[in-house]
Amino acid sequence: MIDGIVFDKDGTLFDFRSTWGRWAEGFLASVACDADHAAALAEAIGYLPLQRDFRPDSPVIAATAADIAAALTPLLPGRDVEDLTEAIDAAASGVQLTEAVPLIPLLTALRARGLRLGVATNDSEVPARAHLAATGLTGLFDFIAGYDSGYGAKPGPGMCRAFAESQGLDPARVVMVGDSRHDLQAGRGAGMRTIAVLTGIAKAEDLAPHADVVLPDIGALPAWLDACAAG
Repeated sequence: MIDGIVFDKDGTLFDFRSTWGRWAEGFLASVACDADHAAALAEAIGYLPLQRDFRPDSPVIAATAADIAAALTPLLPGRDVEDLTEAIDAAASGVQLTEAVPLIPLLTALRARGLRLGVATNDSEVPARAHLAATGLTGLFDFIAGYDSGYGAKPGPGMCRAFAESQGLDPARVVMVGDSRHDLQAGRGAGMRTIAVLTGIAKAEDLAPHADVVLPDIGALPAWLDACAAG
């Protein structure tokens, strides 16, 4: 019933809070003039330093590096969106990643089932590839795209459609897995089944209306696939 799976990256393959909390603290400190300025920048992107968490409406969760830059530039005189986007991408490329589950054994097992695997992220493609390379995952994916790869950003369906087309798959036999409504809307827009996971910021009740099923994390995928195969 399922021939391919396309994954979101942050909040799906990698735990969102621990990974991007570290990025937010380091990046904001690097561009801020002082502690008060850093606090104002954190507020602008919905980061909560004391909790090491993000507001549900934070652009860091599902938007692009350019969107994050646009939220910060009014508080950074002398910086423009293009310049700041490049700085965000550079800092993101080196962020310390926390895997949502042990990824190499999971992805290897999924490939052993004959599934084609892809990544569709609203991160830029260069840092996305750096993250996958740093964790030894690049060779386990048949398709990797960021918002700047030419297919558009989520919630648009372009990246999901491009994955299916590049692998010769019927979208109805592909699953999009993500932790945000943007991910799920992109998958549904491409004609795919959708699975929500809870390793991001959004809660189950927010994601359930947009998903065929809500799982705790991607480690539950093999059991879900077995249940689908069993009918």
